[in-house]
Amino acid sequence: MPRSLHVRLDDTSAAALEVVRAGEMTDSDAVRTALREAAARRRVRSALREEVRLVAADEGDRKEMRIVREQLAELAPRSPD
Repeated sequence: MPRSLHVRLDDTSAAALEVVRAGEMTDSDAVRTALREAAARRRVRSALREEVRLVAADEGDRKEMRIVREQLAELAPRSPD
């Protein structure tokens, strides 16, 4: 069943709605689009956070990253003293 929602927009939100509408969508279509896009971005960020958590928890990966950092540090030009 469709759900109806009433929202009061401040000036910034009203301007953002106009950007999403781009003159071609109804307010309802624009809000639905913005909600779907925002949800997709949050899912991606959540998946990235989980991936980072898994990598950080993997001792083998951390050891490998440490080795790579040390190797890169050896390749970096030395600053003149």
